Amino acid sequence: ANPYGQLRHLHVADGTKFRPRPFFALAGGKVVWESELTVADHAQLAEFFRTLYGPTISSRNKLFDGHRSWAKARPEFRAIGYDANGVVAHMGLLRRFIKVGEVEMLVAELGLYGVRQDSERLGITYSMRAIASVLDKLKVPFIFGAVRPQMRNHVERFCRSGFGTMFPAVPVRSTQPDVYPDLPPTRTDEMVVWVLPVE
Repeated sequence: ANPYGQLRHLHVADGTKFRPRPFFALAGGKVVWESELTVADHAQLAEFFRTLYGPTISSRNKLFDGHRSWAKARPEFRAIGYDANGVVAHMGLLRRFIKVGEVEMLVAELGLYGVRQDSERLGITYSMRAIASVLDKLKVPFIFGAVRPQMRNHVERFCRSGFGTMFPAVPVRSTQPDVYPDLPPTRTDEMVVWVLPVE
C-alpha cells in the first residue's frame, strides 16, 4: 500500500500537480542552504521577522531575538527576496516526517513564510517559484505547509491556481519552541494547512 495515499487523495480532483517553474527572483533574490547564511544575513532576517510577526509573538517565546532568524526547527533551505529596502519575502524549507492519523510520511515542510506588507502582491507564488529550484534535490513526494489563520488569504489565492489543496481549520499538534516548566511539551493550534504534490 502507498503510505502517502492519505495525503494524495487530498489534492485537486482533476489530478493537477505542482510543476516547478523557472527560478524567479527580484534583484538580489537567492535560494541558499542554511549553512551558507552569514551572521549579517541572520541579523537582517531576524529584523524582517520581528517587524512582520511582532504583534503575534508572545513575550514568553522571545522569537527572533538578536540574530535568531528561525522560530522552531531551522530550515535546510531558504528562498529570500530582496529589493532596495532589504528583505521583501522569505520562505524556509525543511524535510521532516509528519503523522497523519497513524501513518508517518516524509514531506518538505514550508515555514517562516512572509512578505513585507508593501509587497504583498508577490504572494506565495513568488516564494514557491524560488524554492522550486531545489525541490528535485529533496526527493520528497509532498510539500506541506501550516500557517496561521491570518495567512489564509495568501494560501487561498495560491491554491486557487490548482497547484494544491487548502484545508482552512486543521488541528495541528507540535512541540513548544522551548521547554517551559509550567506548560506541556506540545501544543495544538488550529491552522490553515496546504498540501502540494511534487512527484
